[in-house]
Amino acid sequence: MATTPPPTYTYPEYQAAHEETFSNPVTSNIPSVLPPGVSEEDFAHALQELADAAGGNAVFAGQSLKDYVDPYEIPEAVRQKKIPCAAVCPSSVQEIQSILKVANKYKIPIWTFSRGKNLGYGGPAPVLPGSLALDLHRMNRIIDVNEKLSYAVVEPGVTFGDLYAYCRANKLKLWPSTPSLGWGSVIDRGMGFTPTGVHHEHMAGLEVVRADGDIVRTGQFAMSNSPSAHLTRLSFGPTIDGIFLQSNLGIVTKMGIYLTPQPQAYMAVTFDVPNFDDIAALVDMFGALRRNGTIPTSVFIGNIVGQTTVIHKHADWWDQPEPIPNWRLREIQAELGIGYWVAKFGLYGAKGILQAQFDEVKRVLEQEIPSGRLRNSLFEGEDGKLLEASAVSGPHGGVYVGLPGMINLQFVDYLTPKDGSGIGGHGAYSPILPLDGNTVLDWAKEARKIYESHGFDLISDFFIDQRHSVSVCMLFFDKTNPKQRAASDKLLHALFEEGARRGFSKYRSHVAYMGLIQLDMAAGMFDFNNHAYRRFVEALKDSLDPNGILSPGKMGIWPRRFRDQSSRTTLDILST
Repeated sequence: MATTPPPTYTYPEYQAAHEETFSNPVTSNIPSVLPPGVSEEDFAHALQELADAAGGNAVFAGQSLKDYVDPYEIPEAVRQKKIPCAAVCPSSVQEIQSILKVANKYKIPIWTFSRGKNLGYGGPAPVLPGSLALDLHRMNRIIDVNEKLSYAVVEPGVTFGDLYAYCRANKLKLWPSTPSLGWGSVIDRGMGFTPTGVHHEHMAGLEVVRADGDIVRTGQFAMSNSPSAHLTRLSFGPTIDGIFLQSNLGIVTKMGIYLTPQPQAYMAVTFDVPNFDDIAALVDMFGALRRNGTIPTSVFIGNIVGQTTVIHKHADWWDQPEPIPNWRLREIQAELGIGYWVAKFGLYGAKGILQAQFDEVKRVLEQEIPSGRLRNSLFEGEDGKLLEASAVSGPHGGVYVGLPGMINLQFVDYLTPKDGSGIGGHGAYSPILPLDGNTVLDWAKEARKIYESHGFDLISDFFIDQRHSVSVCMLFFDKTNPKQRAASDKLLHALFEEGARRGFSKYRSHVAYMGLIQLDMAAGMFDFNNHAYRRFVEALKDSLDPNGILSPGKMGIWPRRFRDQSSRTTLDILST
């Protein structure tokens, strides 16, 4: 076995950020743990067989597992540390199949991830302590990029940065989407800002390895010779792609993802409003403009504090540990020349079409929200050519033109001291809300009250789709401050409880809160007909994964052997 993992990234910027993120865990010592129900002798045999399957330099245990724990762990939030028993990094489907053979033989649970950068939600840490971390970052081939039909086919280790660099190096007239940080996997679900930015709605044709090692492909990709393999999710019979999203029913090893054709022009648009209560009108107006097609891409709305976290800490604005008072927020708005809420979106395509879209946006907003301020900047290709993403300057570009970066990682330091001490960390509560202005305003008011009652500034974003919004409530803390860590955990629980009371579910969850059936915070909300949804997925789980080895507990779905009362002592449960 290897004693030190090799570099995870080829790009120095990403690797440096990775090392910094994982170099200062809250708990520095990583205790050795066994897989649940596996003896020390059997585990030793399993490690040797895993090394035979993937290579000795691809298997890690002991202190070399520092890259496989939650870098933003809140010890006060868990009863048992989320630590894997070991980690293995396959480089091919064949190696995954061999690893699954070992896992089934010894009944070792596996926790699968592509890049482990779902930070704020647990990163690479498993729900079930003692799981084997299956790290797919070495499977990093860009298999195909079709310029004419605007799609790519990638393995799980391909990052947003990789895909952008590939398109640029090959002079392809395509803009891949990217979320706020470019080091994550293209295959992982997420949200970007270009026309293909809602990633799970722009994927087609998956290759999935089942728990028994069998390989299945979805949609047209299920045909050996289909020229439409990654063009549509249409199938003959059930469309099964969705059962492998946020799922523990298989291991995705290939995926088709749509890209945005390089446009002739791009217009960056912002609209800010001065008052907290203006969020109601913002949501109603931008929701209507999204539904009628005037704005074809997601609209991002953030509050004044959230807009500044990358460049300013709480201590820069307010020298007290309590939330920034309203009068000071008004001063900050004046200093920065922006409103309390700022909406941002991009328009893409031919210059004349963009101008017509903007003119309609302007007409509606001036009529419905006259207190707001609309700004735009137009960028177009030189001499009638297509626009280069790198030619879009400053804050107008970046993620809005598919340029991956890492600058937003700085926001984790928001609550660290001004003198540079402390280590930043974050979590998030991300409920799904209907696009009704009064509903969103009522939620925002209650969320602000909850934040401030726990001693935090409200940091709230909204990703506006056509009929719903994902509201991202950011929770920052100083990892070296036990009081802040504990308060952040209590804040998340309070937000969740209030959201649940209103019928808002989270669109993703931290592994620390994916507990047992009766304790799982998010999955337990889907309660129709005595939790029929959960029972249905459990039936799939037990059929496809009879030994229960694939990511037990992910999204609240447990295999039969861990649902049994006799097995619950192996899990992270409250003492009774």
